Amino acid sequence: MAYAIDLFCGAGGMSEGLIQAGFHILFSSDINADVQRTYMNRHQQLGLLQGVNTYFHRGDIRELNGDMIREAIQNLEIFRGRNIPEIDAIFGGPPCQGFSRAGRRNPNDPRNMLFREYLRVISEVRPKYVVLENVTGFTDTKFYGFVGVTGHPYEDGALVPDILRNEFSFIGYHTLEPRILNAAHYGVPQRRNRIIVIAYRNDVAVPVYPEATHSDKTALTITDAISDLVRDESVRRKVHVKDTEFQAMSKIGRTPDINGNTIHSHGAIHNNEISTHQQIISERFALFREGEDGAGLKDRVMSEGIDITHSPALIAHCTEKMGISAEDVIALFKDGDVSRENADILLTKKNIRTKLDRTRPSATVMTIADDYISPFEPRIFTVRELARIQSFDDSFEFLGKRTTGGLRRRVEVPQYSQVGNAVPPLLAKAVATEIIKVL
Repeated sequence: MAYAIDLFCGAGGMSEGLIQAGFHILFSSDINADVQRTYMNRHQQLGLLQGVNTYFHRGDIRELNGDMIREAIQNLEIFRGRNIPEIDAIFGGPPCQGFSRAGRRNPNDPRNMLFREYLRVISEVRPKYVVLENVTGFTDTKFYGFVGVTGHPYEDGALVPDILRNEFSFIGYHTLEPRILNAAHYGVPQRRNRIIVIAYRNDVAVPVYPEATHSDKTALTITDAISDLVRDESVRRKVHVKDTEFQAMSKIGRTPDINGNTIHSHGAIHNNEISTHQQIISERFALFREGEDGAGLKDRVMSEGIDITHSPALIAHCTEKMGISAEDVIALFKDGDVSRENADILLTKKNIRTKLDRTRPSATVMTIADDYISPFEPRIFTVRELARIQSFDDSFEFLGKRTTGGLRRRVEVPQYSQVGNAVPPLLAKAVATEIIKVL
């Protein structure tokens, strides 16, 4: 049996992949109560029971140490009366907000320093192998005033990969050259690039990164992933003839329980509630072409024109705001040569939404639900649809609020965020399988 620890585990995407690869997770940790509910519920489904054969710790990694982890594992019922085994691997993805290119980057973001705490715990536990996962912005982030686990100071502006390589060396580990892996190349219907760093103790066999199983041309598409979940029956009949292999496996289950049996969804589709959009919002969504973002739609409206004859809510809105008749509104937008002011009235000034292309893998699943529009219906994706796109089994249920906003986002991790923050299980499985091979 191969034994693993999953730190910053979130809702459990990495853990799903580890279990699929053959690891038994003895200890996992995250700071948030929302993800704890989802994570522990799933592990109970799989027969991983708190205090019996696994232990989940909710808390700040800065308060975690090797002795605490060993004590928690030693107290598991499965090790009663015998010594605990050596930990084969630690996996983890320290929070990426400070590294991300998707938002404002801050090299002094205190969350960046959690990567140092990850290294500290590794140095105290001393597993055979280590896997670190993060966003690609990790590769060119610079630290200022950084002091390593062993007290080694670094010059201001030192690059994170260089620091990481040095830090692993100081604590007795070699590292493979960091590599960017695209989840779409490992059976995930999503273009999601992540930096993976594999380190290995000086006394163990050298691992490798997984070889791609799919190319850009053979990658799974949004249709492959979720065509069976389309609500409009007339649309579903056109796009879904029978389940794809990916859809069938999502229902059968990929993740084995403690007895080696996967959990079949038996037709239950959790977390598939559709957001109730105002009519005017649905009509705006319907104006998008597949693969088009808000800026592209606005440029098309201004240069080519658009037919809004069948958009009564939009017509009424523009009539009120522009002070002209409905017939004049329709004619104005159909003829093209629309001013930016009028285009903004029709579409609003928000340009970041994109209607995804059904014939391609999804763009990277984010934590904010309304950034993407379904290619099949004028609405945002459901939590389940995004979970499918991340390669979660249908039997995996996300708990807590579906979404949240405002200041609550600082403390709450709703279902959409749990999905968007997760490591795609099939990508995690591909990496973990290579560690299993050398074990």
